[in-house]
Amino acid sequence: MTGWLQHLTPKEYVHSVYHIDLDKLWEDGKRLLLSDLDNTLVGWNHPHVPEELAVWLLQAKQRGFEICLISNNRGDRVQEFAEQSGLAAIAAARKPRPDAFLRAMNQFGRRPEETVMIGDQLFTDIRGGNAVGIHTVLVLPIDRREWWGTRVVRRLEWFAMRSLVKRGLVIPDQSERR
Repeated sequence: MTGWLQHLTPKEYVHSVYHIDLDKLWEDGKRLLLSDLDNTLVGWNHPHVPEELAVWLLQAKQRGFEICLISNNRGDRVQEFAEQSGLAAIAAARKPRPDAFLRAMNQFGRRPEETVMIGDQLFTDIRGGNAVGIHTVLVLPIDRREWWGTRVVRRLEWFAMRSLVKRGLVIPDQSERR
């Protein structure tokens, strides 16, 4: 795939973080998981770490993964969630700009080929991750509730997603969703 769609194409597309094959990522040499926060790990502005997510994060850490939140949301919201979950975080990341991705890799001493970006948006998470050469995983948004700016971008993403599906991207079956 060439052109603008190549920058928006995730390496994987799964229902949720719970459907990511952490064993395969580890076998492939991945060591750093970067993740968006809102509608990727929890619903938009959800203040607490759900038990299921706490278990998943613990399992990922026990496998040896380092994890860092990279969110475009404001600092206090992201830092509070990071403290609750025991994760490093970069807030006001300005994704898809490369700065936050590069800063996180530098902070953990990791190269792009060792890094994964997990997110729910093509134009921020996937485009930004692809731009710096890291493995990208798109997840379905957790909730329909979102910041108004994200809702506007979702309409544009819908057109991009249609083009990606025509070129072979498979949307996860909604019935398998947790």
